Amino acid sequence: MTELPLLVEVELAADRVFDAIGMGPLPPPGSVEELAAASCVLVAGDPPVGFARLGVVDGQAHLEQLSVHPDHAGQGVGSDLLEASCEWAARAGHRAVTLTTFADIAWNGPFYARGGFVPVTELSDGLREIRAHEAALGLDELGPRIAMRRVL
Repeated sequence: MTELPLLVEVELAADRVFDAIGMGPLPPPGSVEELAAASCVLVAGDPPVGFARLGVVDGQAHLEQLSVHPDHAGQGVGSDLLEASCEWAARAGHRAVTLTTFADIAWNGPFYARGGFVPVTELSDGLREIRAHEAALGLDELGPRIAMRRVL
């Protein structure tokens, strides 16, 4: 997929909005190699203005990253990518989609809640491993994190 380097740029731009609320620095964006290894990458726009990267955790779809370029925020791109991610997961035979995110930031936890995701109260082994990795990257120091699930 020749647009993978452009997706890294979209994620970098999207991550800059955290600077505006005094959060950061965030870990570096996903690499082209990580994007290429994903179970699914959904792209919005040509050239890309947003993308969703999905993998599989504990036998279920896991939204690893959803990024929208800030110049296109508030236009439904993120919501469309979220729905497309759930549709892909359902077609692939998954019964749920999981993700981890910042709990209180409007375009994170509350956004996913509006999309039908609910907090996970008991973490599976895979989600526990993801949360430990996020903590090691320093994400927990930036704000409360949460795992969420949407049953399909």
